[in-house]
Amino acid sequence: MARLATAGPDGRPHIVPIVFAVAGDVVWTAIDWKPKSPRGLRRLENIRANPAVAVLVDAYDDADWSALWWTRADGRARVLDAADAPEAIAALVARYEQYREAPPGGPVIEVAVERWTGWSGQA
Repeated sequence: MARLATAGPDGRPHIVPIVFAVAGDVVWTAIDWKPKSPRGLRRLENIRANPAVAVLVDAYDDADWSALWWTRADGRARVLDAADAPEAIAALVARYEQYREAPPGGPVIEVAVERWTGWSGQA
């Protein structure tokens, strides 16, 4: 599971689950065809006002805490049109079978990662 954390101009945090692809120090996610709120998406509005974001990916296992881990990518995001982000769309399509029939056509969020952190119960 991955989550994207943004903050609005008022500093209020906002976090949503996402699908993503990674290439080096860049994380991409896109707005796809699934139903969304009829109003503007807060994550996009927040990024335009405050590009500092975090992406958190983690695994949890009630039975085996040694299998727990998390990785966080802190960086600066920007919102791109899907037409201007063919590498991002290709990476998402390659990673998610669901996108092969219906690639995401909405805006792409590109995160330039400035810092990676993480932890593992195996360490």
